[in-house]
Amino acid sequence: MNLKRALAVSRRVFMDLRNDKRTLALITIAPLFAMFVFGLAFSGQISDVPVIVVNQDAGMQTPAGQVYISDAVISNVDTDMLDITEMNDLQAAIGEIEDGNSYAVFYFPANFTEVTNQAYSLSSNATTAIEIHIDMSNVNLADSIMQAFNQAIQDTMDERGIEMPVSVETQAVYGQNAEFMDFFVPGIMAFVVYILTTLLTLITFVGERTSGTLDRLSATPLHESEIVAGYAITFSIVGTLQAALLLSVGMLVFDVSVEGNVLLAFIVVALLAVVCQALGILLSSVTHREAQAVQLIPFIIIPGFLLSGVFWPIEAIPVWLRPLSYLVPPSYAIDACRSVMLRGWGLDMIWMDLLALVIFATVFLFLATMSLRRRP
Repeated sequence: MNLKRALAVSRRVFMDLRNDKRTLALITIAPLFAMFVFGLAFSGQISDVPVIVVNQDAGMQTPAGQVYISDAVISNVDTDMLDITEMNDLQAAIGEIEDGNSYAVFYFPANFTEVTNQAYSLSSNATTAIEIHIDMSNVNLADSIMQAFNQAIQDTMDERGIEMPVSVETQAVYGQNAEFMDFFVPGIMAFVVYILTTLLTLITFVGERTSGTLDRLSATPLHESEIVAGYAITFSIVGTLQAALLLSVGMLVFDVSVEGNVLLAFIVVALLAVVCQALGILLSSVTHREAQAVQLIPFIIIPGFLLSGVFWPIEAIPVWLRPLSYLVPPSYAIDACRSVMLRGWGLDMIWMDLLALVIFATVFLFLATMSLRRRP
């Protein structure tokens, strides 16, 4: 090998990169973008999780006045993590979980202070129980809620120097016996369709632009909207088939449970595929060759990976960064798929997620059509 000739080739490549300002910008921005998003996403802790306290503790009269040990437990709860609302009706509070407005209800019975205070008497065998009604469909979030509440109980015990005669009875409102795989599969279904559909459309359209295929299509009676619609039909079908394959593997190999209508989950994924193919066409309009398209991959994968709630709850993202999660289409598809598969929700409960995807699809399809009309 002649090193001089190899260096000459290297010099030519560097000159090409220097002259291609678009590629040079992507080479610089992509790693900075990746580090920025990864660093911020992993720097957060679960916070502002809505929970409800139903406190029917009657307290106990002591020489020092009326005592409510339940209040001591509540005061020890990490309020940065749990956003507590108080209610008086247990069934109404559970209804808030069923409607998706809260993740857990902590119920203190009327005899809580009286029985707990008897721990000072070594002869007492009385016990009391705190009920926790919780949405277990998000396994990671449910575990964090339980840990925070158990820590509050432990802190109260330590402050009083007693071994509190308290048991915690957990009742799952949704996701009973759910495991991480049950939580993981609906998210990975939507995430895979998002990644593959966007990238396939992006690379395919860039190839058709560079090969002149789009120019030849423009010479036919086809309208730009018909081209986009054709891709939308194709990739919605492909996305649904991908989701069916993933779900089949999940059910047959990993024993994933499905509480709701599987067809509704597939409709969600198909709608996401339409959104993503339109996004792929849009992104192809800012690139002129395959190498530039490949450099856009971090801007596609990283936001979906970190901000959509695939592997950990959106509540774990820093509060000021959290609104960006709702600008990432997979966030809505993942939430809808999990609600259908783990909570058994129907169309009446996930319509807001579907509406968000329809809005994304409408805007992206319109912009994708416009990008074809303005192509050079």
